[in-house]
Amino acid sequence: MSDWQERVDAVWEDTSLTEQQVIERIDALAAERPEDDPVGLFERAGARDSAGLEAEAEVLYRRALDGGLDDERRARATIQLASTIRNLGKIDEARELLRAEYEREPRGPLHDAAAAFYALALVSSGESERAASVALQALAPHLPRYTRSVTGYAREIADGHA
Repeated sequence: MSDWQERVDAVWEDTSLTEQQVIERIDALAAERPEDDPVGLFERAGARDSAGLEAEAEVLYRRALDGGLDDERRARATIQLASTIRNLGKIDEARELLRAEYEREPRGPLHDAAAAFYALALVSSGESERAASVALQALAPHLPRYTRSVTGYAREIADGHA
């Protein structure tokens, strides 16, 4: 891991910082990189997002994604952008972003996170049964027992048979 990323991670891990201090420190670190650097934009977006400044975060997430991010950051930025715009009332766009991320890599490291936020977007769009199905399918592999049963029931819900 680069020294820059270690310093960014240290800011995120410092629970004594206020939201404004996190923004200021992340912005200072991002300023060490080129202005349009997607990673710097992503970190700046996340700082604003966690401070409740969703409209500012949305612009930065979109710029970061347009600039190109590695796979992990792209997935994180997509999930975070979708969550942000859901909170801003752009539910249909959020749902579609999350659906695509959820379907992209079923065994990816952020698949369950995508499922959780996809389920939230589905609830927001009035699709509670589909949300329950998605959430149960994500949960099933983590159960000590009943994985097959829960997966089957989740599929039945999705098919409208439960």
